[in-house]
Amino acid sequence: MMYSALGDYKNAAILILIGMMLDSMDGRIARMLHVESDLGKELDSLADIVTFGVAPAMMAYYSYFSKLGVAGMAIAGLFPLFGAYRLARFNINAVKSSLHYFTGVPITAGGGLLTLLTLFHGRMPHIILPIAFFVICFLMVSKVKIPSLKEIPLPKYGILITAFLGYAIYIVFRKEHHRFPYFIYVAIPLYVSFIGYQLVRSKKKSNK
Repeated sequence: MMYSALGDYKNAAILILIGMMLDSMDGRIARMLHVESDLGKELDSLADIVTFGVAPAMMAYYSYFSKLGVAGMAIAGLFPLFGAYRLARFNINAVKSSLHYFTGVPITAGGGLLTLLTLFHGRMPHIILPIAFFVICFLMVSKVKIPSLKEIPLPKYGILITAFLGYAIYIVFRKEHHRFPYFIYVAIPLYVSFIGYQLVRSKKKSNK
């Protein structure tokens, strides 16, 4: 959020990328270590609201909605509110949820998509960002069925994370990496290693 306030949207996007990486791993790691708990699930939801609700909304506010003054702040505030509603609905229906689909777009995917659109909105018609903002808000609280991909061994939200990874690699090749958070050098290898572990583990299970 600090980076967004300073207009440094690249760093803000990278930190949200790191959040997506960690979010895609935490549940599986908790199950592997047998440390799942109701408290952990609630704390995970709070972290999701901040990382994928408030942070992308701040990016959208400072890059576009700030010119609307107080109204722009109120509009940007809708995103974490809708995301919090989506998480609350998911948590109370978790037992009834299908393994095959989500009801409504998950806040992680919605926040990641809004982050990407905000990061590149200067290269697109300006009308796209506000339209996408309201569409994503609606989709999060809608009852649209979204494939969950839970049965696939790879972490969720792979397309968005891959897009972010590609952008990070592009940055490194442009020799601009010194301007970005050093934690990314820990997060990316960790994420790639986790994907490799999941693939090997899945292959071993299929061979049994």
